[in-house]
Amino acid sequence: MKQDAASFSSATLAIDPAAETERIVTGLRAQLRALRKRGLVLGVSGGVDSSVCTALAVRAAGAKNVLCLFMPENDSDPESLRLGREVVQTFGIDDGVVEDIGPTLQAMGCYERRDSFIRKLVPEYGPGWASKIVIANALEGDGYNISFLVVQDPQGKQTKLRMTPDVYLGIVAATNMKQRTRKQIEYYHADRLNFAVLGTPNRLEYDQGFFVKNGDGAADVKPIAHLYKSQVYDLAAYLGVPEEIRRRPPTTDTYSLQQTQEEFYFSLPYDRMDLCLYGLNHGLPASAVAAAAALTQEQVQRVWADIATKRKTTRYLHLEPQLIETVAEIAS
Repeated sequence: MKQDAASFSSATLAIDPAAETERIVTGLRAQLRALRKRGLVLGVSGGVDSSVCTALAVRAAGAKNVLCLFMPENDSDPESLRLGREVVQTFGIDDGVVEDIGPTLQAMGCYERRDSFIRKLVPEYGPGWASKIVIANALEGDGYNISFLVVQDPQGKQTKLRMTPDVYLGIVAATNMKQRTRKQIEYYHADRLNFAVLGTPNRLEYDQGFFVKNGDGAADVKPIAHLYKSQVYDLAAYLGVPEEIRRRPPTTDTYSLQQTQEEFYFSLPYDRMDLCLYGLNHGLPASAVAAAAALTQEQVQRVWADIATKRKTTRYLHLEPQLIETVAEIAS
């Protein structure tokens, strides 16, 4: 049914959480049977997405057939581990497994590789310093796609710097080791238990390519990839995800400086991004989306242009390995 533009609001995205839970759980059970797997492995970060997925996994496979992994590293917020353990306890899982990937990343040169690129802009960067990558505000016109490096010296002074392409790509390439190392650990445990790996992206992340290829983008099942972020929060409340987690701002928990998903990738709060993405997906006029999201029509058009750009530039993340010739015997 075509959405009525005049009535478009945040309420348009409301779902029946009980019915949606049942639909996802039924789907997960069918997927496990098709994959011939007897349980689910997932990384738990203390965020709302992985918390919701933990609850859904328990309903689908039973708590004894769900393994939750906590995979901190040198830059992780200690709160992530504490909240992750609270999730495991909330949903009746006996325990989670802590896999500290910091030493592995250190051995692979993740931190030094990253820091060497930062030192191209900040030669003195070293012990006691911290950093993150941020993007320009979506509402600042032509600056929407520009990424900046923020560094903090040992005295707490922050500096925001424009990056050259090689510095940006180098920092991201080194940082992506974190997601890929975590996924190796997940598949190790999945292989030994004959479990499937559960990925936790919501629709914003899946649509906009907010994941690392063969890192957090790798999974056997992705049960909430069709849900807008606000819908994930609806499920979180229904499923009993701890309130502290539901109140916690979405973070990347990847860089040594605290960083929200908003300032790193989406540039707008998730509730406004949901409305912009939904409006674009359903062919609503910019005027209706602007009214619902408290934006101007020009700002909505900028957001839509950025969505289109992200879809184009991250399309390769969704692709299977490209073949010269299709192998007909195993083609899907």
